[in-house]
Amino acid sequence: MKIAVLANLKQNAPTWPGMSPDQWDDLDSPKTIDAIVAALEKGGHQAEFFEASIHPQHNLIHKLIAYKPDLCFNIAEGHFGDGREAHIPAILEMLRIPYTGSQVMTLALALDKPMTKRILSYHDLPTPEFQVFSRADDPIDEDLLKADGELRFPMFVKPSREGTGMGVSSESVVETVSDLRRQVALQLQRYNQAVLCERFIKGREVTVAIVGNLLPTDARRLNDRTAPSILPDELTFFPPLEVDLGAYDPSEGGVYTNRIKVELAEDFHYLCPASLPHALEQKLYRLAAGVFRVTGCLDIARVDFRLAAEEDNTPYILEVNPLPGLNPTYSDLCIEAQAAGWEYHRLINTIVDLAAERAGMTN
Repeated sequence: MKIAVLANLKQNAPTWPGMSPDQWDDLDSPKTIDAIVAALEKGGHQAEFFEASIHPQHNLIHKLIAYKPDLCFNIAEGHFGDGREAHIPAILEMLRIPYTGSQVMTLALALDKPMTKRILSYHDLPTPEFQVFSRADDPIDEDLLKADGELRFPMFVKPSREGTGMGVSSESVVETVSDLRRQVALQLQRYNQAVLCERFIKGREVTVAIVGNLLPTDARRLNDRTAPSILPDELTFFPPLEVDLGAYDPSEGGVYTNRIKVELAEDFHYLCPASLPHALEQKLYRLAAGVFRVTGCLDIARVDFRLAAEEDNTPYILEVNPLPGLNPTYSDLCIEAQAAGWEYHRLINTIVDLAAERAGMTN
């Protein structure tokens, strides 16, 4: 097939005075793009990269019309707006060009962490208690407070619609109302968006990657408010990866910070497969399948968990990423695939095959 690889390179992103230093931390590097193109070519495809921008210097729409791809390999994160990860898929649907990965609604939903948590809560999928703040002095929900007016438990503060741990540092964990309001004010000023505050789950950080697509029968079976009791055969679950938080300096605060994900990415400390009892591992897979279903993921996704140390490793869902990083060296999903015995080119070409099958195409 003729495949257009669509992504946003960090080096091509707009800049302006006073922008946050982590503004484009979720964008891709040429190393990732080169690896994807090489993997597609190893799979027998013709592949070419295009910067995923409609602005005159990139002219994506005109270039796609001229290139005439059979399919697009989409990992475009976008630059601006609440639904920026859905912009390119929306354009591709207008052009009637098939693409890999989840569709417009899922990408817009998953970028909005509070809205995703509302969907998870509706389906009884466990996620930490939370509140969204649009102002630092918003009233705090009573169920988050003790009788004396202080926080019932530590809270974790982060932007509502960012990735790659943007805004996440040791200071994200707050113990008091005054600290919560201070951190909310800082993040409102820096990111100019609502701030998510959720109960901080003390414990291990684990992520589960999925490739595959649910058949209609499985989708119906997962359409209730509980996680499936049997794992769908159509989904492949890679071995869980645990971030080895104990290997980092205590200044990181025991959380998977933006610094770990970006500055220390080449020196990433992890355990994969994570050392988990079989029953807990299977539970994580079932919960991940439930998240995959209720958020409408397609082809590939990653679901992030915290295991509550004080609750016998009870898993809590933090978020779902339907557009996970695909750097072959340090991206969580690629490490998990490697632990399952998958070479990188197999992972990339499987994603293509899944999308092509959905589109009714044959190689």
